[in-house]
Amino acid sequence: MTYALNESIRYFDDFLIYFAVALLLLVSFTLIYTKVTPYNEIALIREGNTAAAISLSGALLGFALPLASTVANAVNLLDLVLFAVLATVVQLIVFVFARMLMPGLTASIEGGNVAKATFLAAVSISVGMLNAAALVF
Repeated sequence: MTYALNESIRYFDDFLIYFAVALLLLVSFTLIYTKVTPYNEIALIREGNTAAAISLSGALLGFALPLASTVANAVNLLDLVLFAVLATVVQLIVFVFARMLMPGLTASIEGGNVAKATFLAAVSISVGMLNAAALVF
């Protein structure tokens, strides 16, 4: 029984480190993404703008998917950070690409257009899923 318990908690410190770094990376992504977008998602969400909540949620999920894949497959913390940076760049490119595909996207989201926000969220999540799958190394 003692051996089994020791084996179960043997890597608890690794869990804590990887989890803490992943949370820090998620917060960092959120700060970067909300600074790059031309509108203030947090303020819009506080005002009840559903479109802003949908688009930001899609970006967060689109980042968290490859981040989770990286946590599961990283051989060290440097791998985790490098691939998180890559996932951040990919999500920023997705945002730019979506704006090119749908002119007026940012103004529409600011104005509460749920359809366009859902489109952006779907593109962000879809690319995030592909990114996560590509990070299985």
